[in-house]
Amino acid sequence: MTDLPLDQVRTLLAVVDEGTFDAAAAALHVTPSAVSQRVKALEQRTGRVLLLRTKPVRPTESGEVLVRLARQVARLEQDAYGELGLSGAGEPTRVSVAVNADSLATWFLGALTRLPSRAGLCFELRREDEAHTAALLREGTVMAAVTSSPDPVPGCSVRHLGSMRYLPVAHPEFAAEHLAGPLREALPGAPVVVFDRRDDFQDGFVRRLTRGRAEASARRHHVPTSEGFAAAVAAGLGWGMVPEVQAEPLLRAGRLTVFAPDRAVDAPLYWQQWKLDSPALAAVTDAVTEAAAEALRRQGPSGG
Repeated sequence: MTDLPLDQVRTLLAVVDEGTFDAAAAALHVTPSAVSQRVKALEQRTGRVLLLRTKPVRPTESGEVLVRLARQVARLEQDAYGELGLSGAGEPTRVSVAVNADSLATWFLGALTRLPSRAGLCFELRREDEAHTAALLREGTVMAAVTSSPDPVPGCSVRHLGSMRYLPVAHPEFAAEHLAGPLREALPGAPVVVFDRRDDFQDGFVRRLTRGRAEASARRHHVPTSEGFAAAVAAGLGWGMVPEVQAEPLLRAGRLTVFAPDRAVDAPLYWQQWKLDSPALAAVTDAVTEAAAEALRRQGPSGG
């Protein structure tokens, strides 16, 4: 195999994005039979199964590699059109980024405002837990991500942004009622606020506190927004780990108290991006790293 026909690679991408062969055919203005033939030809050429024929279809691990290639080629083509002044140069340049909810609610949007409007960038942000954003990079769904992993996704570069500090906090009346006495004994039984069912942050805090003997209580409230999470803790629904920047005004107002002052947790964040010579992606990377340098702590992670 000496090359990969781009029409076949683009067709694979269309099927993944549209979810079905019929929808991809409509988007490409060809027949469903032509779409099927292109995908089969690509699978024969690579010797790999590239799609799981589910509804919607899903790429296999090999398919993800080619989907990522298709998106990178599209990104480079758009950059080239812009530099050459060809048709489509006036259209906005779409930059897709996966970012965790706490960064999105605190410092990340400020990074994007550093980019001049004349740059013509249009952002597609995917909110995802920082432990799972790398999966979107691996699938080729996004071209950059704020992650908790220092291990680069294949085809990506990685740099440390800094650490976001989280404080163990609760409403003062909640703390007086539920957290009196030795913390190692009280905290595992106290109602807790978590982001969603995948959120392990509060459980990890309790495991460290109790040296692995317990996790956070089963009496937990799921609040899947960063702002709502902090508000739920401040309302006294349960205790939680709240970003320092969000907790500070609530602490000053007396709506929160830090019940374990010596156990703040610094969670490291990393910026991963495709290895592309793309002016748009480079501009976003510069803005993100500059904003992170101002908003995040520079020391490494600490377990409290």
